[in-house]
Amino acid sequence: MEDSIHRLAVFEGLVYSDDDQFVNVAMVGNEAHYVVLDAGFKRHIPAEVVDRQVVEWLRDQAMANKEMVSENIMTMLGKDDLFTKAMVDASIGNIDQMMNYGLPEDSRIMLGMMGFRLVINVHGEIVEMKLPGQDSSDVRDLL
Repeated sequence: MEDSIHRLAVFEGLVYSDDDQFVNVAMVGNEAHYVVLDAGFKRHIPAEVVDRQVVEWLRDQAMANKEMVSENIMTMLGKDDLFTKAMVDASIGNIDQMMNYGLPEDSRIMLGMMGFRLVINVHGEIVEMKLPGQDSSDVRDLL
C-alpha cells in the first residue's frame, strides 16, 4: 500500500468551480479527485492539490493565533485546566493530520451551513475562500 496517495477529499461538498458550479469528487484508482467541468470536459484535479493549500493556511492561522484559539476552544469545551490546554495545543499543532483522516461528514455539513466554501479554477488553484463570518475573501489575501 502506497502512503503517498491521497485517498480522500478533505473538503468534499464544499468546493465549487469559478463559474459557481458544484464540484463533485471522483476516485481515479485509489486517489480522490475534484472534478471541474470545463466547456464540457471533466478536469480531474487531485484532491491533495486543493486540500493541502487550505490545510496549510489553516495551520498557519491557528499557529499564529495559538493562544486565542486555545482559549476559545477551552471555553467552548467548558474546561480550564492544564491537561485540557495541553491536549488542545497538541491538536492545534497537528491540524495537518486532517490530510490523512479528513473531516467527519457532519463537520463538512456544518461548515457548509455556516458559509464555508472553496472556489477553484480548472487548474486546482484556489481563487476564493469563503469563511464563516467574513465577506468573500480574495485568495491572495489569505494564502
